[in-house]
Amino acid sequence: MTVDAYLLRVASTSECRDEAQRRSRPATAERKGPLTTHAVSRASARRAPHAVSKMRPDAEETLRFVLASLDEMKAEDTLTLDLRGKSSIADYMVVTTGRSNRHVGSVADRVVEDLHKVGFSARIEGMPHCDWVLIDAGDVIVHVFRPEVRAFYNLEKMWAGREAVQQRAG
Repeated sequence: MTVDAYLLRVASTSECRDEAQRRSRPATAERKGPLTTHAVSRASARRAPHAVSKMRPDAEETLRFVLASLDEMKAEDTLTLDLRGKSSIADYMVVTTGRSNRHVGSVADRVVEDLHKVGFSARIEGMPHCDWVLIDAGDVIVHVFRPEVRAFYNLEKMWAGREAVQQRAG
């Protein structure tokens, strides 16, 4: 028997006709009857919203925690820039200096650890080299620099502008 003869014979059976009819239905055809248990479970899982925190931490409260952590870790030349009305990325930017790579890394670790202890989330960048570590705590962005790197990039001048009020932490 040739392949063509076999396919003709198989196509003539009722099972194949039912299968062909099922495949020829448009994809948008309505299904009659209730959904299967498997389809119901997939549909409900697809429609379930992701859990979202209802509490958004206040920018001033986050700033207080960050400044307290920086002071505790003996960060130097801490400067707070008010970005409200200037940028949508954050409300405050904190720029500070560590004495060495190790000090910069320790300061950044402590800030993130202290924020996590009180329930704030923070993301961190630049830890492998510890020349410039950026901590994104939502409405507060913290830059921890080594002195030479801070002088080179001079973020304060770029973000502060003429009219900005700068606060130095003591």
